[in-house]
Amino acid sequence: MFFPCNKDYIDIHNHNSKPEKGVFVLESLMAHEGIVPVSREGMAFSVGVHPWFLTEINQADHLDFVKRYGCEKSVAAIGETGFDKLKGASMELQIKMFEEQIKISESLRKPLIIHCVKGWNELLASYQKMKPQMPWLIHGFRGKKELAHQLVSKGMYLSLWYEFALKSESSELLRSIPNDRLFFETDGSGIDIRDIYKKAATDLNISVNELKEKIVVNYKKFFKHTPIWHNTNDFFVHLQD
Repeated sequence: MFFPCNKDYIDIHNHNSKPEKGVFVLESLMAHEGIVPVSREGMAFSVGVHPWFLTEINQADHLDFVKRYGCEKSVAAIGETGFDKLKGASMELQIKMFEEQIKISESLRKPLIIHCVKGWNELLASYQKMKPQMPWLIHGFRGKKELAHQLVSKGMYLSLWYEFALKSESSELLRSIPNDRLFFETDGSGIDIRDIYKKAATDLNISVNELKEKIVVNYKKFFKHTPIWHNTNDFFVHLQD
């Protein structure tokens, strides 16, 4: 099942996760790992070239991996891809690979999952240049409210960095992000997504069940253009569970 039920917790970005009842995971597969997507209950996948592991030598092979597996039915999104000024390939190569993966996202009509560390100017420049129609998700976000509002104004979604989401410092930012642009993640940390939801629900002054329902609706909106969901009623049936 590649779609969450409306009672599921959604972990929008994770690595090396295991299926768990009541938790739906978007598992990130990075090209350098060579792990291919499979059909697995309670899970969908994203495939991408991470800027940390990108080199002049491997760029073609890694891009071929995304092109090959991005069209798989179990793959819901492209990424994670993006920018990191602290680690990884040259910025020139990062920009090139990012824009190539935007093209794949657009051609397959699957959203883009983004890693960004101090590369916001490059991100926004690529957005302006490429004018994407598919939605973008910034994973691991822990920036200032002003940056959050700028990204949301472009139609992007934000997933809070797992460690930051559990800290009291995140409360003000969380309350400032429109609920319909919000996701949560564990990013391979081993942290329980339920703990993140519990803290976020308290910050937002709503119940955990209400928050779960909001995030499932966000998931539906984020993936509304994905072709496989135009050819099946499964997702919409599950939303009524």
